[in-house]
Amino acid sequence: MIGSATSYSIAVVSSVVLHLIVVGALLISWQPKTEKKVVQPQYMKAELVELTAKQKAVVPSKTKPAVDRAAKKREMEKRRIAEQKKAEQRRIAQLKAEQEAKNKAEQERRAREQKQRQEELERQRRQAEQAEKLRAQQALATAEADRESANSYLQVIQERLSQYWSRPPSARRGMETIIELRLVPTGRIVGIKIVKSSGDSAFDRSVEQAAFKAAPFTELQSMEPRIFEQYFRTVKVAFNPEDLRL
Repeated sequence: MIGSATSYSIAVVSSVVLHLIVVGALLISWQPKTEKKVVQPQYMKAELVELTAKQKAVVPSKTKPAVDRAAKKREMEKRRIAEQKKAEQRRIAQLKAEQEAKNKAEQERRAREQKQRQEELERQRRQAEQAEKLRAQQALATAEADRESANSYLQVIQERLSQYWSRPPSARRGMETIIELRLVPTGRIVGIKIVKSSGDSAFDRSVEQAAFKAAPFTELQSMEPRIFEQYFRTVKVAFNPEDLRL
C-alpha cells in the first residue's frame, strides 16, 4: 500500500512538473507576441495623436461657418437697426409733412374765415351806411313834412291872433312887441312872456290881451305829439302895426 501511494505521489509530482514545464515553454514562446501587444498601444497612441492633429487642422474649417453665421447675424442686426432707423425717419418725416399740411390747412382756413369776417363786416358796414342814409332821408323827409305841418298850424295861430288884436291909438309905425306863448297839447295858453317890448305899455298890453282872447287853439289837438313838442311847446309871436309875424 505504501508503495502504491509513493508511486502515485511521484506520478502527481511528475505531472505537475510537466505541466509547469509546458506552461513555462508556452510563456517563453508567447514573449514576442507580448512585445507586439506592448507596441500596439504606442501605435494607437501615435494614431490618436495624429488624428488629434488632423482634427485641430480641421477645426478652423468647422469653426468658420459658425463665425460666418455670427458675422452674418451681426450684419443682419445692423441692417435691421438701419432699416428701423430709416423707417423711423420716414415716419417722422411723414408726421412732419402731415403736421405741416395741417398747419397750412389751418392757416388757409383762418385766412378764409378772416376774409369772410372782413367781407361780412364790410357788408354790414355798407348795410349800416345804407340804413343810416335811408334813416337820414326819412328823417329829412319827416322833418320837412313836420315843418310843413307846423307851418300850417302856425298860420292858424297867426290868423287867430290877428283877428283878436286891436291896435291901440298909440301904435306907431316901427313899433314891435315879441311875446312867447307857452302852450299845452289842448291848445290852451299856460303862460305869456314879453320877450321884446315896443316901449309903449298900451301897445304891449294890447298884444297880451289879443293872445288870451284867441286861446285856446283847439286845432293843435289833432297835431302829432312830436310836432307839438318840437314846434309848439313855446311859440314866439311878433306884433307890429304893419303886420303880425311869427
